Parts: sequence; C-alpha cells; structure tokens
Amino acid sequence: MTRAVSHPRWGNPPWSIDFQPAQASMPAEADFAVVGGGFSGLSAAAWLRRFAPNKTVVLFESASIGAGSSGHTGGMALAETAAGDLPGLGDVLAGFKSILNELAVDCDLALPGVYEIGRSGGLHDSPISWSDSGSVRAVKQVPGGMIDPGKMVSGLARAAEKRGALIFENVSVEEIEFADRVSLRFPGGQLRARKVLLATNGMSLELSDLARCGHTKFTLAVATEPLDAFKLESLGLASERPFYTIDFPYLWGRNLRSEGIIFGGGLVHLNDWRELATLDAESGQPAELIARLESRVRALHPVLQNVRFTNRWGGPILIANQWRPVFTQHPRSPHTVVLGAYSGHGVAQSVYLGRWAAEVLCGRKSLPDWNLTEEST
Repeated sequence: MTRAVSHPRWGNPPWSIDFQPAQASMPAEADFAVVGGGFSGLSAAAWLRRFAPNKTVVLFESASIGAGSSGHTGGMALAETAAGDLPGLGDVLAGFKSILNELAVDCDLALPGVYEIGRSGGLHDSPISWSDSGSVRAVKQVPGGMIDPGKMVSGLARAAEKRGALIFENVSVEEIEFADRVSLRFPGGQLRARKVLLATNGMSLELSDLARCGHTKFTLAVATEPLDAFKLESLGLASERPFYTIDFPYLWGRNLRSEGIIFGGGLVHLNDWRELATLDAESGQPAELIARLESRVRALHPVLQNVRFTNRWGGPILIANQWRPVFTQHPRSPHTVVLGAYSGHGVAQSVYLGRWAAEVLCGRKSLPDWNLTEEST
C-alpha cells in the first residue's frame, strides 16, 4: 500500500511510503520500547531485534510512519555532524551505506559527493555559476550524496518488522513514568519496558527532555518539473551532486530521479514545537517563505526563469545548542536513551546513530561523551 508522506498541511514532498504495519495486539510489557517512527527509531528497532532476537521490541509512532521529520527531509546525506567530527563518531557515510546493505534497504542511495557553494572565492572550474545575493560558485567538494526518503522510511520499517519488531502507528506516548521498569502511557493504555529509546527529534520535547537542548524550526523546500539535459548542464548539476551554501542566505538542493531539482531554504521560527500541529505550508509565513524561495530559484539562472514547481513542502528540524546531536541518557532514567537534534544533518546520521543506540541498549557499546550544554547558539 502506497501512502503519500502526509502531515496536516505540511505540503506534498515528491515521494511516498509503501509500508503499513501488520496488525498486532499491544503487549503489556516489552524488553525494549522505541518512541518515534522515523529514521532513528526504525533503524534502532531493526538492530535491537538483530542484536537481541529473543527480546521483544515495540515501536510507537504518534501519526504514520515517516510523517515527521524523516518523511519531510530533503534527502541529502552528509558526513559528520553539523558541528563537524565528534569524538568516537567514526565514518558516518561508510557506516550508513553498510547498514542499508545489511538491512537490505533500497533507497536510491548515491554518494557522488556534495558541492559547498559560496558567494566569494570558488573553484576555477566551478560548474555552478548562479546569481543569488551575489555570484554563487562551487568552492569545495565534500563527501555525501542523497537518498529517497520515502523508500528509506519504508525499507527501514520493513526491515524492523521482518525481524520481529512490533510497530504501532497513531499511538501517542503522552507520559512516561521513570522507574526500574519504564512505564509509557498512551490513550487507552500503557506499556512497561525494560529499556527505552526516545527518538522523537523536534517533537515531544518535554517527553525527551530536549526542550533544554535545542529549538524546533520548520524548514521549507520546493521541487521543479523535470529539466532537460541542456538545462541541467547549464546549471552545473549534470553530475547530480547535491549542494549547500556555506554562507547566508542559505540555499541547498539536489537532483531527483525524475530529473527535477529540489531547492530548500528559509526557516519558520516557532515559540513552541506544538505549533507544528496547526502550521500550514500554504498560508501565513510558510507560504510567504515558499513564494520567496521560488522567486530566488527562478532568479538563479536564465534556464530557471520560467520553471514550474511541482511540489512544495516543509518539515521540522531540531537545531541543537552548539549544533551537536543529542545522544545521551535521559536525566531521569538510566534505562532511557535520547537521540535527536541533528540540525539538518540527520539523513545519514539518524540511521547510523540508530544502530549505535541499539548497541547501547543491548549493552554492547557505550554512549558518546559529546557534552552538550544548555546555552543557546
């Protein structure tokens, strides 16, 4: 069954999800509980069953699988974190690729490298020459690439379910009682778990204790109609390398299999993550920012002057203090791990750290010491 990647009024990203969990009865207890059905949670659930095949794993998703950040990302895979390399992080892209292979997840992964683009300097043979608050050129190529987010969500969910994880959609964990057995309460019931992973990223910040560690924003993107070979060559995108600016105003993007191009930029600043529930990409500030983004794209290069946009959407992003992802023990429970706040670098990291989280919960590996403070950036 194929479903659009939907969340009330967040727009229409150019991919869909072809997974729906099997019907199952909610158990009263589980060895492991995962809260959040995005990249991190699904990866962790699959690996928990891989590492501990005799243990029960229950995953809760408050809406449908991939309806949050993971289904509304742009799909650009980057190495390291938004804060650069961190102690013990390892090779994110190599680990990411290995995980997808081991879990048999086909998500159109391509790692041709990524262009960093800027408004000063630039490679002498830069294929990109655009106009956007100055002349924009490629200044460097760094490791990275892209995936199809819908296929990755679907593939990770199938991998988790195939290995025996129980996946429950539309079950919102509203309260947690931290004790020797962690009690997760949801409308109509509760589940007691020996160990828990909270992977809700930019949502449910009080539940995960991430409210003190970062700020939820809403980021925006558009996708163009298919472009012919001449236009792709003129734009410097025939190599299918994604791109992002290293200065402001920020702009990022990548090719689609359809030969269209995704362009992203602009942030809606939220006072409270709960505003996501009523945020509408087709009205108010989000609509204004999308219209501004479309105008920017049309002005980048003459071949884009009359381009048609086929998709407009947005999604939540949790920007952490110091730009470091949060991967730590919950302050109220030694049995609960919190993972999220990728600050825009979550596509590869979320899957890579999801496996690491499973190793932590199974006692196979320790948490990193990335020492987040509560000071804002």
